[in-house]
Amino acid sequence: MEIILKEDVIGLGYKNDIVNVKSGYGRNYLIPYGKGVIASESAKKQLAETLKQKAVKLAKIKAEAEAKAEKLNAVSLVIATKVSTSGVIYGSVNSLQIADELQKLGFDVDRKIIVVKDVKSVGDYVATVKLHKEVSAQVPFKVIAEGAPVEETPAVEAPAVEAPVAETPAEEA
Repeated sequence: MEIILKEDVIGLGYKNDIVNVKSGYGRNYLIPYGKGVIASESAKKQLAETLKQKAVKLAKIKAEAEAKAEKLNAVSLVIATKVSTSGVIYGSVNSLQIADELQKLGFDVDRKIIVVKDVKSVGDYVATVKLHKEVSAQVPFKVIAEGAPVEETPAVEAPAVEAPVAETPAEEA
């Protein structure tokens, strides 16, 4: 007796497989418990159409994941955290912090799909974002001391502020 499985059955097959079973097993267990249906010609045609539609949907999902991966590969993050004087981080940088930084840049990424090695010191690292079973993106990030970017930013802005101030007294003279 040929049966089309509606769900995975251990030791028999996977969902949408066509399997041969003894008639008593099919009639008394698989069909009454909703684990399979008789593989008639119409059921086989319906299964083929269902698998065809699923393939199209899966291809669309994969294409969307590839497009998102291209955008994520172009991103570089800077994560500021509390650091000891020896350059060791208090705690560690994890996927939650990376997901928050990506959220600030407009990427909606679940923290559960981000894979990060142990980050316990200042430096450059790479996080892997698994968007699909066949598609992943590499997101480089730099871990810096919490006070470091604050000190660099005013140093750059200070000459820009001083230049117009210096020109103002020259105009008055």
